[in-house]
Amino acid sequence: MKLTNEQIRAACEAILFASGEPVEAVRIAEALELETEVVTGALWELSRSLDERQSGICLLKLGSKYQLCSRVEYAQQVRSVLDIKKNTPLSPAAFEVLAVVAYNQPVTKAYIEQIRGVDCSGVVSTLCQRGLLEEKGRLDLPGRPLLYGTTPDFLRCFCLTSLADLPELPEKPEIDVEQDDEIDNDQGEQIRNFFQPEE
Repeated sequence: MKLTNEQIRAACEAILFASGEPVEAVRIAEALELETEVVTGALWELSRSLDERQSGICLLKLGSKYQLCSRVEYAQQVRSVLDIKKNTPLSPAAFEVLAVVAYNQPVTKAYIEQIRGVDCSGVVSTLCQRGLLEEKGRLDLPGRPLLYGTTPDFLRCFCLTSLADLPELPEKPEIDVEQDDEIDNDQGEQIRNFFQPEE
């Protein structure tokens, strides 16, 4: 039986609601035996419908994945009912590691440590536990070091649709060696300011 546009939209909503996690548009298309373009069109219509009727639910696009979420303006009420405590804020070191990974992924822990100049094992582990970083395979080198990249949760937390939405890094001008550390600190501060979530 051929599904109508309304049925396709409703099926997409049901799949995303039941999943509770970001789902690839391709997977939804396979489940409904439809072209991916048809499904992405239905998802766009679903998002517009939720916005037009001022629903407490919104549809987020996270790279090639989609997820139904409660709107941020109702976070306090949702947290109160579900007794959800706010997570401990990320440390400056965690924001720096996120920035390094986001702009250069996939990267090894050794690469991150080379950029930052300090051991990052604990920070990387914490970010993985929080679902902001994840393993992306292994590098084809001796020892087969793990590669890390950002997750859909990273996009959601920083209100990004895709990594293409990341701000451009400031260009590093030709400077004297004595000024190099000062410029690096300025660039690091700009990156940290972007990743700092709003209160």
